[in-house]
Amino acid sequence: MRRGKFHPSRWRVAAVLGAVWLYAGGAWAQSSSLLGNPDERQPLSLSQQSWMYRPVEQAREIRMHDLITVMVDEKSEMLSEGEVERRRKTDGLWALKDWIGFLDGGFGVRPDPQSYGDPTISHKADGKYRAEGGVETLELMKFRLTCRVVDIRPNGHLVIEGRRAIENNDESWEVALTGVIRAEDILPNNSVLSESVAELRISKREAGIVRDGYRRGWFLQWRDRYKPF
Repeated sequence: MRRGKFHPSRWRVAAVLGAVWLYAGGAWAQSSSLLGNPDERQPLSLSQQSWMYRPVEQAREIRMHDLITVMVDEKSEMLSEGEVERRRKTDGLWALKDWIGFLDGGFGVRPDPQSYGDPTISHKADGKYRAEGGVETLELMKFRLTCRVVDIRPNGHLVIEGRRAIENNDESWEVALTGVIRAEDILPNNSVLSESVAELRISKREAGIVRDGYRRGWFLQWRDRYKPF
């Protein structure tokens, strides 16, 4: 069987056609990317590719007279102990051995021995002082109070103020709070922790039968203030 002879001009024609085809459309091959052809796919973004994506809530703008809840959780503890002990002991003996007397004319002095012996003074003192003291205090304050924005400073800090008064028969409670907060410290539920409040000032007052039961009288207040003994 006679084989056909391939002419060199045909090689040149085939090479030119292959170059044109590669330049025009590219090679037909499967892409190794799971996201498809890079020339056809859109820019990657988490919102389009993830099924569990949830957009981040944008911080709302705080304006004057908006309400913000302050969660107060303050706790302080102090422990102080002291002990003092002092002793003092003194002994003394004083004797006057040489006495003088005036002459009869009053212009001179002379020795004047004491017929009953030299007068003496004896002293002895023994003192002891001991003091012990101990102080232990524990304070806990926990409540929620809704405050109002009363001022917005040039740097964006918010000045808040809140007050609450409750009356039940003869009992009454009043709580007041003031402070300065940053807008970024406000939680998504429109609340802020008391530890994030600058210049925090809390005032709590009680009145009624319960308060009268443990309130100090004027004499105890005077004694605790001046400590006369």
